[in-house]
Amino acid sequence: MDPQVAARLADALKLHPVAARVLAGRGLVAPDAAEVFLAARLTDLPDPFTMKGMDAAVARLVQAIEAGERIACYGDYDVDGVTSTALLCGFLRAAGADVVTYTPHRLVEGYGLNVDAVKKLAAQGARLLVTLDCGITSVEEVRAAAALGLDTVVVDHHTVPVELPAARAILNPHQPGCAYPSKGLAAVGVTFALAMALRRTLRDRGRFGAARPEPNLKDALDLVALGTVADVVPLVGANRILVRWGLEGIAKSRRPGLRALKQVAGIAEGAEVTAGQVGFRLAPRINAAGRLDDAGRGVRLLLADDDATARALAEELDRENGARQEIERRILEEATTDAAARVAAGVRGLVLARDGWHAGVVGIVASRIVERFHRPAVLVALEDRAGKGSGRSIEAFHLYDALAACAGHLARFGGHRHAAGVTIERDRLDGFRAAFEAHAAAHLADDDLVPRCRIDGWLEERDVTERTVEELARLGPFGAGHPEPVFALRGAAARARTVGAGNAHLKLALGRGLDAIGFGMGDRLAACAGPVEAAFTLGFDAWDGVRRLQLKLRDVRPSV
Repeated sequence: MDPQVAARLADALKLHPVAARVLAGRGLVAPDAAEVFLAARLTDLPDPFTMKGMDAAVARLVQAIEAGERIACYGDYDVDGVTSTALLCGFLRAAGADVVTYTPHRLVEGYGLNVDAVKKLAAQGARLLVTLDCGITSVEEVRAAAALGLDTVVVDHHTVPVELPAARAILNPHQPGCAYPSKGLAAVGVTFALAMALRRTLRDRGRFGAARPEPNLKDALDLVALGTVADVVPLVGANRILVRWGLEGIAKSRRPGLRALKQVAGIAEGAEVTAGQVGFRLAPRINAAGRLDDAGRGVRLLLADDDATARALAEELDRENGARQEIERRILEEATTDAAARVAAGVRGLVLARDGWHAGVVGIVASRIVERFHRPAVLVALEDRAGKGSGRSIEAFHLYDALAACAGHLARFGGHRHAAGVTIERDRLDGFRAAFEAHAAAHLADDDLVPRCRIDGWLEERDVTERTVEELARLGPFGAGHPEPVFALRGAAARARTVGAGNAHLKLALGRGLDAIGFGMGDRLAACAGPVEAAFTLGFDAWDGVRRLQLKLRDVRPSV
């Protein structure tokens, strides 16, 4: 990165030089583009009608609303699906539509649209089915819906297969020929674009007035931020704008369900809410509903219109999240043992399976295994003659493509580059494991299996100030595709000790006394006997109401 480019950017936008270096290093070198990025204005969201299929989707929904047809919102059981369902249902009800929701049971019905559910919805009088965060591969199920008199609109963001369902409309930015510029939307982002387009059309048709006020879509951005962050999609383009304003909406908590969820998650009312808090405190509690039992409780929580109902549902989900954590700990211990043995045998792609594992939790554990061993991993929970599994991947390995290459061994699969789900017969497990391992061996080099700590640049000690932290905050929110900036110091003197239960954490005083903490890095104490190179993020720590600068270590090694 040319230092002069960063200097010009800092001067043009009155940016701190360190913040300008980060933007320039991430490709935002033109002042106009960087200004748009920093501003994250709602008016800069793309026109929803540029999305392929939007005209047809809006036309069919308007027909259903005006004719009083029952609309069924069928959403996936994860946070993205739950928020998509709550958003569209809430909007349609405000527009005077007849709406029902349906969330499949993860353990009983599995992922995606299923024929039995379609039959139930048809029997309840539904005439239009909208799939949310699923449906792009549901060829047979959409055909069955049509035979029962239901039209289908698919709202999805997963990898587009060769054969598409014969729906009235399909909304998915990954479709060939789709002109919508932000391809990385979560399903809730696609749903928000649908609501934008639908509101515009209904307004033009005179649907809103004194008796039926026009919905304020800004009030729905809390749901968009929740689902977008939880689904770990890139926080750039439209996603950055949606999450920037949605986090503000979560902080203000106009929705009873989110107020209650924040209370049980220990987030103070009115306090700033970060993407990290959404990902690690709020989203897991909604996910817990579907991982262990009925995900429809998450939808009911987000649509609750009174505090008492919302509080009862939030407390229920909080208890389930605690139970989920206990189950996760047991599975992680067993999976780590199995993974270590496979890695020792030279395997580059992991397929782990056991009886007794919980199908709703293996996806979380797969993420932990990938973090620990830096290899793609698919974990399968076996029961009777079949198994349900979830996979997670590393940057260099396209998980969906790998599963497609092994499709002959799978009863069903779906997902995208970094995460996917599978259903498999028990007697096909060994064949799948061999095929997956062979695919990984062919597509992963030795260097791909080495975890790297990528930094945004080296800093001098004089650059590490409170003002630097405050200026870097202008670049947020941070997340997938736009991670929190990581910097490094060279040759810093380090006074090191371990802290916490079992000496789990590493505490450093760097240089002239910069406070640094490395959570879970207590085993790195020996590397800090002399001068070190330390990689870290910059932030604040508050203790007894006093704010002070603190570095959060990402990596540390002896200076060379």
